[in-house]
Amino acid sequence: MINLYSDTQTVPTENMRKAIAEAEVGDEHSRSDPTTLLLEKKVAELLGKEEAVFLPSGTMCNLIGVAINTSPGDVIMLESNGHILRSETGGPAVVSSVLTDPIDGERGQFTASQIEQRLDQTSRYRPPTSLICLEQTHNFAGGTVWPIGLWEDVCTFAKSKQMRIHVDGARLLNAVVASGVPAETWGSQADTIWIDFSKGLGAPMGACIAGNAEMIDKAWLWKHRLGGAMRQSGLMAAAAIYALDENVERLKHDHERAKTLADALKELGAAVVEPETNIVFFDMTSCGKSNYEFLQKLSEKDIQMSEIGNQIRAVTHLDIDDGDIDSVIDAMNQVVNS
Repeated sequence: MINLYSDTQTVPTENMRKAIAEAEVGDEHSRSDPTTLLLEKKVAELLGKEEAVFLPSGTMCNLIGVAINTSPGDVIMLESNGHILRSETGGPAVVSSVLTDPIDGERGQFTASQIEQRLDQTSRYRPPTSLICLEQTHNFAGGTVWPIGLWEDVCTFAKSKQMRIHVDGARLLNAVVASGVPAETWGSQADTIWIDFSKGLGAPMGACIAGNAEMIDKAWLWKHRLGGAMRQSGLMAAAAIYALDENVERLKHDHERAKTLADALKELGAAVVEPETNIVFFDMTSCGKSNYEFLQKLSEKDIQMSEIGNQIRAVTHLDIDDGDIDSVIDAMNQVVNS
């Protein structure tokens, strides 16, 4: 099976498994797991924040990030295809009692003027907008990377209006590798920001959310409230540390393979969203095949992708090599020309 369904499909390498097996552990909830403490310190330094906390998943990072940055009845703004809105089962509404005001962006990005246009400060009946949520890279826009100038404009405007910034950084390190802009720079104006270890970095689970000491103290409250105590989490923290040490720079190979795949699809006549990182969105209907039929035929050849809306998504990752991409291109040619 060549699995391009998502970069969450990776399995730990032999060396990562060794790091897991050799991890020194304790009770993380009482702050006595040394490996988890090391990971949290490492992530806080990477993102330029005072503290960080290790959580089971990125979705929990978003859930907690919204909770500690808002009050019930507040409005949060984010791009209309943001993961928080589209793929987290209404968690912020259920847990934090907030309203969501989506902004129709361009490739997952929006401007300060778009935010300003949606702010109505003349009515006492309108709930306050307290949080702007940014996603880097933007999943459903095709793994796109915000231009740093636009990012800073949006953050500066939000701060001028006393709004906080939360960054869904599930694939932030893809953006770092693609843009050359350090993680600390992306997080410099964020109140909370997190990175995921179970996507392109190849760990089996986990994410860390970072912020100042006061915010992370609140995050601990919510972590426990949501049942997130993990006890000997050093086993998974060791995998995350290995991922940060060994699997960041190699993300550029995922980006190169995504570009190779996209170029082959364009040669076949598919409508392709030009990839900026490791995610390729495309539509096969211009090739005389429905997306459903195309995926079914690829599945028969042991190749897995996913259909999202009216497009197909293929995601490269560390379990995919150049030979796999060549095999996928051959199979796609066979399907289209059959």
